[in-house]
Amino acid sequence: MALLDVRDLHTTFRTDDGLVKAVDGVSFTVEPGKTLGIVGESGSGKSVTCLTIMGLNDRRSASTSGQALFKGADLLAMPKNELRALRGNEISMIFQDPMTSLNPVHTIGRQLVEAVHLHQDVSRSSARSQSLDVLKAVGIPNAERRIDDYPHQFSGGMRQRVMIAMALINHPDLLIADEPTTALDVTTQAQILKLMDTLQKEYGSAIVMITHDLGVVAEIADDVVVMYGAQVVERATAEELFARPSMPYTWGLLGSLPRIDHDVERLAQIPGTPPSLLNPPSGCRFHPRCTYAMSICQSEQPPLASATGSETHLSRCHLDQATRLTEIKKLESGHFAEVT
Repeated sequence: MALLDVRDLHTTFRTDDGLVKAVDGVSFTVEPGKTLGIVGESGSGKSVTCLTIMGLNDRRSASTSGQALFKGADLLAMPKNELRALRGNEISMIFQDPMTSLNPVHTIGRQLVEAVHLHQDVSRSSARSQSLDVLKAVGIPNAERRIDDYPHQFSGGMRQRVMIAMALINHPDLLIADEPTTALDVTTQAQILKLMDTLQKEYGSAIVMITHDLGVVAEIADDVVVMYGAQVVERATAEELFARPSMPYTWGLLGSLPRIDHDVERLAQIPGTPPSLLNPPSGCRFHPRCTYAMSICQSEQPPLASATGSETHLSRCHLDQATRLTEIKKLESGHFAEVT
């Protein structure tokens, strides 16, 4: 059984301009001990999907439907006190900006100890000992001294390590990471990704990695969900997605990546801008930006269906199989940039 099974998730926000469909029919599963990468441009619904699962949206303006089954229990129907007991314990989240996620007026140690006391009935000395151990595990040097420092005394990379430590301190079964390497330099990013991989193997946690970086996805993900316009437009194992991407939006994302095996003067780009979730396009939501758009794309929304005959590889596109295979070959040969 999947650790997390999200089924037909919808989230809308009431605004002065109307209803914003931030998540529209999203479904995916996360297996125990595996990593799921959720990728897409800003505004595609990645973060809202996970905030909905965690029950962190403002209920005064947000409406939610569907199911998010964690170990068989629906998180969306769970009473607030039960969900609060799960958060930070069995399910943890690493937020995008560690500076605003950490309390600036409390030491790192106090915040870690508080995370332990919320979910464990242990003494303060035991909680502090656990805090020291997890700080050492995430690679904080001189942890015995730095545990009493404040967030502003840490670099961006060190603060992100502290956030990972806080998320892992109660050994969660599921860890949701919302762009944990954003704004970090490439060296620190590589260190953080390696750290998460090492800790995942040690603690056995499943990971949901939210990112816009396909390079990160290729490095750590077992399965991938590509989101566009609040919907899932492609879902596959990482191996299938990078070997045979089957949706024009995914081709555009891959075509915009630099490659060391091809010499191109200019990277490809996806024309236009992401759709308004207040008034999304009819038919396929990607059709206003798609080089391959047909008349049916403007009126009929394609289903999320098998793309290559594989039950684990689904995509949302009207293109026939022959056209898809032709374009995949262009992408493999490095000529995809010329097509888009």
